[in-house]
Amino acid sequence: MAPAASPKNQLRVGRVLKAHGLKGALKLELYTDDPDGRFAPGASFTLQVPEHSKWHRKTITVREFRWMNASPVVFFEGVDDRNEAETLVRAILWVDQDDADVVGEPDAWYDHQLIGLEAVRDGAVIGRVARVDHLPSQDLLIVRVDEREVMVPFVQAIVPEVDLPNGRIVLTPPAGLFEDLADEDQ
Repeated sequence: MAPAASPKNQLRVGRVLKAHGLKGALKLELYTDDPDGRFAPGASFTLQVPEHSKWHRKTITVREFRWMNASPVVFFEGVDDRNEAETLVRAILWVDQDDADVVGEPDAWYDHQLIGLEAVRDGAVIGRVARVDHLPSQDLLIVRVDEREVMVPFVQAIVPEVDLPNGRIVLTPPAGLFEDLADEDQ
């Protein structure tokens, strides 16, 4: 049975790297493939900051977004100088995303869509996706099997099917990925 899906999910779209200049500008690290759309004037974000920050549990709205020397730079409403901008360094920016609004590539998923899916091998459930790790070379699905976690390369040859409506992924792993191989010398 598929896990219950909430109509809205939070998506991480950026992180504040550092203050830029004296007028409140902030350089960003982007986690979106549509920065000009996500950071359009008027867009607002929920901030992830430490509890002691004055920005804790606050939202912030984009005043201006632009590219400076190939780096994304944002100005937020109410952040008018470098001192105020410094208070946002390392903040993570989140947006609400309605899964019904997502129109994308057929083989692209958000992490929150994959987490919790049953991992099926040869028709039997062997575990559940615990998280997705993004590495420079490839993404890994971390599948929880009993008390251990197995790192599964998220490639077509090993994960040929992601079935969101039925809450499962189909795996065709190589020998030894989920079980110990017999020692050939014995």
